[in-house]
Amino acid sequence: MQIVRTIVWVALLVVFVAFTMLNWDKALTVRIWPGIVWDTRLPAVVVVSFLLGLLPMWLIHRGSKWRLQRRIASLETAARNAAIAPAPSGPAPVATASAAAPVEGVIDPTPADPPLAATDHRDPPLTGTPVPKDEILR
Repeated sequence: MQIVRTIVWVALLVVFVAFTMLNWDKALTVRIWPGIVWDTRLPAVVVVSFLLGLLPMWLIHRGSKWRLQRRIASLETAARNAAIAPAPSGPAPVATASAAAPVEGVIDPTPADPPLAATDHRDPPLTGTPVPKDEILR
């Protein structure tokens, strides 16, 4: 990528030098403000115009590149810290299901849902059959 950028800048320099040599004899009078007049040659006006257009865009580019590099560095640091975080110590709990009879006094933590009543406003069960529109809107 560096070679492409170098080739573009060299080509731009060659074009500018050729333009300067062909237009050096043309003198211009540039009126900046009333009372302020600048007598110069055409290549100087071209260089100043080029820099006035290039400099703000270059500053915006550098600023956004700096901001994005800081953001990427922050995200990389967060990812690195998350990858290095220690695993929880101790043995992992193992869930076992026993086929034995339920113990008295222990409440089942997952009771079965009661059947839907006719006045219940929850979603109807998915049975694969279409539900009439007036039952949905009830």
